[in-house]
Amino acid sequence: MLDYMLMPFRRYAQFSGRSRRKEFWAFALLQTIVYIILGIIVFSTSLSMADLAAAESGGPFAIYGLMFSGTGLLFALWALVSLIPGIAVSVRRLHDRNMSGWWYLGMTVASFIPVVGLLASIAFLVVMCLPGTPGANRFGADPKLLADPTVFA
Repeated sequence: MLDYMLMPFRRYAQFSGRSRRKEFWAFALLQTIVYIILGIIVFSTSLSMADLAAAESGGPFAIYGLMFSGTGLLFALWALVSLIPGIAVSVRRLHDRNMSGWWYLGMTVASFIPVVGLLASIAFLVVMCLPGTPGANRFGADPKLLADPTVFA
């Protein structure tokens, strides 16, 4: 499972080819685990209840100054490190469904529209849960049928 979690980093900016559901959801699980651990580190080391109370009275964006200073910069660093692999694995997952990677951009733009964004997010989630097209499609061979021992190399 760990191999599938780290595979998007090995295929860092590879937007061609196909990715299985297992690779996409393992990467999503890795993202969730890392953000939970970073949240625990940030809120246990650099923030106290007194700091939070003082930030609330300082304005609506004062809390962000607390969170993204010191150890809170870990959030921004991880987001930058995982941005390109996250987009690439999403595009490859769409390719596995025989859909163009431009659907990712369309769903991202649609997510900024209030009501349409909710529907687009649900539709994107459903598409990511559906199985890939069996056999080869216009984006390459079926990754489930490949018996390549160098997949994890």
